[in-house]
Amino acid sequence: MTAVRERPASGEALRAVLAVRERPARPNAVRASLTFGWRAMLRIKHVPEQLFDVTAFPVMLTLVFTYLLGGALAGSPREYLQFLLPGILVQTVVMITMYTGVALNVDIAKGVFDRIRTLPVWRPSALVGALLGDAVRYTLASVVVVTLGLVLGFRPAGGVVGVALGVLLLLVFSFALSWIWTMLGLVMRTQNAVMGASMLVLFPLTFGSNIFVDPSTMPGWLESVVRLNPITHLVTAVRGLMAGDVTVGQVGWVLVASAVLVAVFGPVTMRLYATRR
Repeated sequence: MTAVRERPASGEALRAVLAVRERPARPNAVRASLTFGWRAMLRIKHVPEQLFDVTAFPVMLTLVFTYLLGGALAGSPREYLQFLLPGILVQTVVMITMYTGVALNVDIAKGVFDRIRTLPVWRPSALVGALLGDAVRYTLASVVVVTLGLVLGFRPAGGVVGVALGVLLLLVFSFALSWIWTMLGLVMRTQNAVMGASMLVLFPLTFGSNIFVDPSTMPGWLESVVRLNPITHLVTAVRGLMAGDVTVGQVGWVLVASAVLVAVFGPVTMRLYATRR
């Protein structure tokens, strides 16, 4: 009696048996980026303490500097607030951009980074999505600062439109600036190192600017340094939008600087992301 030799099942036959439904289409770049952005937001659900830097921190800064310096610099806290609030808004959002690099470094340490790189999605989507998720945090911090300012007596001459455009310009610059900290998150070994290096850059940039006082009141050499500070240009543009007296050149400078940051640090970051072992 001869045995009947069965033919091996074809690939299509196996897929027909194993697949319960059709294989989903590969996500495009936008969809993949938005998915990773949503992942960044879900971290807040599981670790709500992450909201401290976008809620309590800006409230504390606004209250302390308004009532601590307002009387001495402008005669009253209310008068000083008209000058200070756009600057405090910039400082608050710019300072929390460093957490983009910190979060990426944590993913690397936990091994999540390697798993994400194996997914069949657009390669930059993980980084772009993380930056988009952080943009939501920047927006929340901006809402907190502006709302508190209105309660304390801030009255922008530019109205709602001026405030909205000022916040939008700040978000554009912060998104571009975040690429620097993302790069640091890829090259540094620990999250503490990322945070330390970021603070080493951000602290002199924010405090050595026109956030708290007019540069014209400073010594000549210091005024020149402050006016070269990119944060000074950003504060001037945001302050001008909220006051209703901004110039095209002020906004244009910030947009060009943002484009340069992305053009320089974006490719470098992606190169490090693709080649990291």
